[in-house]
Amino acid sequence: MIRVEHASKRFAAHLAVDDVSFHVPVSTVTVLIGPSGSGNGLERLDGGKILLDGVPLSPRGGDLARVRGETGMVFQQFNLFPHLRVLENLTLAPQLVRRRSAETVREEAQALLAKVGLADKAARFPSQLSGGEQQRVAIARALCMKPKVMLFDEPTSSLDPEMIQDVLEVMKFLAAEGMTMVVATHEMGFAREVAHQVLFLDRGRVVEAGPPVQFFAQPREKRTRAFLAKVL
Repeated sequence: MIRVEHASKRFAAHLAVDDVSFHVPVSTVTVLIGPSGSGNGLERLDGGKILLDGVPLSPRGGDLARVRGETGMVFQQFNLFPHLRVLENLTLAPQLVRRRSAETVREEAQALLAKVGLADKAARFPSQLSGGEQQRVAIARALCMKPKVMLFDEPTSSLDPEMIQDVLEVMKFLAAEGMTMVVATHEMGFAREVAHQVLFLDRGRVVEAGPPVQFFAQPREKRTRAFLAKVL
């Protein structure tokens, strides 16, 4: 579903992403771990390429908009529209971007809210929700666009410990349903339980990659072992 081939990105003298390559098969979960600032972001590449379902992520023509339309993104800080109610947050983009009928989108949005355990919050504003509830709304909003893949950028990093599990349970449910997912996270338990492959990034490079059983039990690289010793 996703192919990253020799990707690189530089910010002035800092090489944030350094010749990174990996593949994400359909209906699998890939977890990216590592120290903060290892190279995850919404930036145009300086080298290499990224393809989604065979379509290159290119700034030229309609490719970029096409790929973005097939990708759901969940951020650290929720990024909900504060002036819109929960249900309106979910239904806005499918109507404007997908040109789908308001009635159909509304029904699907209500079903998604029920899926993430927030059926009774549809009329609330984001400010009336807890952080964990806002993040579950953000997940439902991304799903309302019917994406081919879901990208999560440290989705639990700004949550209180008691709220983290609620968000992770929703993500586990999506993984069980076969959603293709790429997750940047510091939640090692989630990576152990749900990931099909774990990539450890440091200083812009993939230091080590492998299935979670091998990765956590028998890491090959000294840098990986040092990192895991601090976080496990």
